[in-house]
Amino acid sequence: MLQCDILVSFRQPPKQSTMKSYILFLIVFVSFAVNTFAADVLFDTSFTDTKLSDGWVVDQRDGTLVGVSDGALRVSVPDGSSHKFASASLPLPVESYRGCRLLVRSRVRCENIAKPPNAWNGVKCMLKIVTPSQTHWLQQNDVNGTFDWRDIAFNANVPRDTQSLDLILGIENTTGTVLFQNVRIEAVARQRSRTDAAQRVDNAASNTAPRIRGAMISPQRFAESDLDLLAGKWKANHVRWQIIAGGFPRCVLDDKPVAEYNEWFEGELVRLEKMMPLLEKYGVKVVIDVHTPPGGRDETSDCLLFKRKEYQEAFIANWIKIAKRFRGKPAVWGYDLVNEPVEGIIPDGVMNWRDLALVTAKAIRQIDRDTPIIIEPAPWASPDALDWFEPFDKSEVDNVIYSVHYYLPHSFTHQGVHNKPNGIKYPGKIDGKDWNKEQIRQTLRPIIEFQKDYGVTMYIGEFSAARWADGAATWLNDVIELLEENQWHWAYHAFRESDIWSIEHDNNPKNKQRSNVPTDREMLLRKWWELNAK
Repeated sequence: MLQCDILVSFRQPPKQSTMKSYILFLIVFVSFAVNTFAADVLFDTSFTDTKLSDGWVVDQRDGTLVGVSDGALRVSVPDGSSHKFASASLPLPVESYRGCRLLVRSRVRCENIAKPPNAWNGVKCMLKIVTPSQTHWLQQNDVNGTFDWRDIAFNANVPRDTQSLDLILGIENTTGTVLFQNVRIEAVARQRSRTDAAQRVDNAASNTAPRIRGAMISPQRFAESDLDLLAGKWKANHVRWQIIAGGFPRCVLDDKPVAEYNEWFEGELVRLEKMMPLLEKYGVKVVIDVHTPPGGRDETSDCLLFKRKEYQEAFIANWIKIAKRFRGKPAVWGYDLVNEPVEGIIPDGVMNWRDLALVTAKAIRQIDRDTPIIIEPAPWASPDALDWFEPFDKSEVDNVIYSVHYYLPHSFTHQGVHNKPNGIKYPGKIDGKDWNKEQIRQTLRPIIEFQKDYGVTMYIGEFSAARWADGAATWLNDVIELLEENQWHWAYHAFRESDIWSIEHDNNPKNKQRSNVPTDREMLLRKWWELNAK
């Protein structure tokens, strides 16, 4: 713990001229204090034999070919084949993989792999994970064309209740030839262990602070009239303030230089500073949410924050800037470090999300010892992600709030969004499962267990359903009743941002104007926000 003690000795942040050195100092010393997980190789094959070893199951028909030659597994689907599928699959010893986060890598070479109809078709280096509740098919998408040997890779979480696990190599729904070499599976992290039952904390004991119930807003067009309605009349007591570059998950600052990002970021902080007097006037708290981190995201929605060291340094520097400017502001309720982080494959020399969050939180605590720091687990701040996230020890960083977002089942909440099918009703059978309040309760299990195991405060930073979803008001009410039952803080997504989620628009997607009559969703949210006034 020497490194942490040294860090605490800094009472003031350094001057701007030495900011980069200071950040590098933080990274180095916190890295020594982090309990790193040594990767464990669970599977490794190079296809050096002249045939597949025992256990592999080959699917080849109608002219397709699967076999080993020249130290590689070769899979071919010729033009004109009616099957357009060929593979070799291997059942893996599931007992060795349960509770592991895996890194799956393979060298591949493609010869005239035709572009398939969907991103998930084409070359398959895939894991099939079967659990009692569902089957997962995990892989790197968009592998097609012609190219020489290169690596493909993906991460996969294998839950503890996994019943079977299969490695699948091949081609799906297209034609061409692919060669595989050096297929390797490593365990790079473990699913967190639950604490002893005697040490678990009742939810009520971990949420003693006054509750906050509010909404996420769009700062670029948020005015006093909006604040007067949301807080003054409807009694929402906080807003989640997005620092966002015009879009999500992709935006205009994706893959842009740090200097360009920093110039934009400074303008967004000025915008927030100008709103502070009005937030204080209406007694509204604000969660500062970095929705667009340095680097933005790539085409797969991975944050480039986890690809390049300079983006991580800029991320820490900008949070130091926020802490210096907003510490002690009575309206500031929390610092939400980054919205829905997605790591993807992390190159050497770049921190994973937990390590980066720890370094950043420590940097903030050198300046602001009081404002809560909000951490969302990767990927996507999903409830299940908490099963793979170890919270910070209070001796490292105190006053940390953990946040997830809730949009399950996704096919219901996002119907009609990005061309997803419409006509899905709640409650009812969705994706082959009966969805109702009790099913929602089951999906909240990771949050409930995380809170009980560690006695931490939870914040549901987003939840919503498209306004035209049949049963949206019922879904919202069921979700909020469960949030209230567990005494979690929450923010609805979103107030006067996109009409998709607007509680002021009716359920007809063609209507782009706010309704003259309060919708059932508006009345529902107002009922719950009015609890803030009691």
